[in-house]
Amino acid sequence: MSALEERSALPRPASLYAYALRLQRGEPDDRLPKGGCSRPDTRPPSPERRTRPRRDWRESVEAARKALEPLLTEADTARAAEEVDRRLREARVNIRHISTAVDKMTLHDEGRARTLGRRLTRTGTTAYAVGTGIVLLTRLGEPEDVPYLRTLGLLPGFTRSAIRALDAIDAPTAALLWLGRCTQGRELRPLIDALTARDDESARAWLLRVPMDPRAVDSTIARRIAQSVLLSDLLREDPVDKGILAQGARLLARMTSPRHDESEIRNYRDAVPVYAAVIARASRLTPSLDHYATLLALALDLHSGPSVLLDWRPGQREALLDALDSLLTTPGWASVLAAREPADPAERHRLRWARRTARQPFTAGPDPLPLRIEVVVRDPSDPDVVETRFLVDGRPLVPAAFGRGSGNSPEDLLHNGSLRATADGQEVQLAEAYCTEGCCGALYVTIREEGDEVVWGGWRGTAKGVVLPEYRFDAADYAAEILRAETDHSWSWPARTTARLITEGLRERPDLVGRWHLRGGRAHTDFSAPCTVVLWFVLQPEEDGPWLQFSWRLPDDGTPPDEQAGAVLRRLAEEDPKGYTKISGGSREYAEQLGFPWPEG
Repeated sequence: MSALEERSALPRPASLYAYALRLQRGEPDDRLPKGGCSRPDTRPPSPERRTRPRRDWRESVEAARKALEPLLTEADTARAAEEVDRRLREARVNIRHISTAVDKMTLHDEGRARTLGRRLTRTGTTAYAVGTGIVLLTRLGEPEDVPYLRTLGLLPGFTRSAIRALDAIDAPTAALLWLGRCTQGRELRPLIDALTARDDESARAWLLRVPMDPRAVDSTIARRIAQSVLLSDLLREDPVDKGILAQGARLLARMTSPRHDESEIRNYRDAVPVYAAVIARASRLTPSLDHYATLLALALDLHSGPSVLLDWRPGQREALLDALDSLLTTPGWASVLAAREPADPAERHRLRWARRTARQPFTAGPDPLPLRIEVVVRDPSDPDVVETRFLVDGRPLVPAAFGRGSGNSPEDLLHNGSLRATADGQEVQLAEAYCTEGCCGALYVTIREEGDEVVWGGWRGTAKGVVLPEYRFDAADYAAEILRAETDHSWSWPARTTARLITEGLRERPDLVGRWHLRGGRAHTDFSAPCTVVLWFVLQPEEDGPWLQFSWRLPDDGTPPDEQAGAVLRRLAEEDPKGYTKISGGSREYAEQLGFPWPEG
């Protein structure tokens, strides 16, 4: 008897699918167990690190390919399934190597490979076997595989791969699994239970009443909610429920947020029909500040954000922008901007944003410029960074070439002259990943002047697979566009203008800070309190010695920004700021040594 026949004769443990299914059926209505299911430990101990071969990523992927590829054409699927675990263990590879290998393989017999994938997911007893089956079904799965993948996704270690496989077959089921396994908020549990039980009325009722707080519903959750409730279908109903229409617009606007690894609007396959449905029916909404701001946020992204990159029919996006422009300038909607300012500071700030921004997405000419630079402030109800957008021939550069964060702030690109061209050339960071450059990178370009042209080239940090060409612009036109962008402050609000004027004053007179043995002195607006300016300084007499950071918070007092900035600069000239600012970082021991109180909490 061969070794394979001996193994086949031994009692087989229950498959991991059967284990997960048994746990799932223990829940009422077969709902998704909160937090998923624990997975039995069916794997032998991992080999000692010193026994693993020293290989780079490509070598490991190639080892996975050599181990797996012969089994994909094996006529005896049962025999092939038995061999998968042994071969992959001997190859010393992990599931990521296997996934990459399968993605790159030329499958000569997709039918047999699909059959093997199904056998592994339904009968596999080890993580290697089941994980490989899910990888195969990611590429080859069909609707009949959905219930198996959904159930296996409840087991830790399989969730992400099962969601990836389901995304290609059944996006609503993938979204439901993602919501159930990857979110912690109790607000979403009623939706998950209703969709699992196929209770459409309860799901609809939840969608109508759930608050779109960005702390609970981020861009990824917004996309998964839209997928799970089949938002595109709901918006095609006639008549459409006004509450669902409003929530659909809010979900779409939330998906455009850059506050994620990538813009979720581009991952939402129904984005184009949902945009079309929302805008076609937007006139049914009651004019209000919330509705106006949401529609304006959509217009901003259609004009210069990641939504420009969606798969539009020729002229379709422009037609939607024209429709929004026509709607928001009708007397009923225009009256929203003319309304009396709210007493609530947040609502007042939002209304002022809408007034400043109302025309920005509707000012493009018939032919896109070779380079257009715009500063965009998002809806204050979904606070985010102020971003600089670059449109090259009408297409947004940063989301197309980078995608892991938005363009840097105007303070970092425009107010300091970073985008000006020089004969020697200079490298400029255009965008940084939302998580930080050290984590997920940044996008860099070298800007240089060559005769009567300005060249953008020497790109660094582009997204995987993206190769950017050198962009060449007429030097005179480029200088004019940079000057326009640098001097256009129409996007700014009073506190932001005050911060800019303070920073400019300190740049011109560094002695205002240096005389007090301090450095720093850059002003910015508080992320969570945008009408408050924060000015910080650092005290560090010795380069490698202890240090203290001092912060000065300056709420907007309603006086003109130039007067507020002037008052700050005069006080810095006359009084040591260490006496009237607060410590916000550094060494507690050093603070106590100098007699400064350490902040509580």
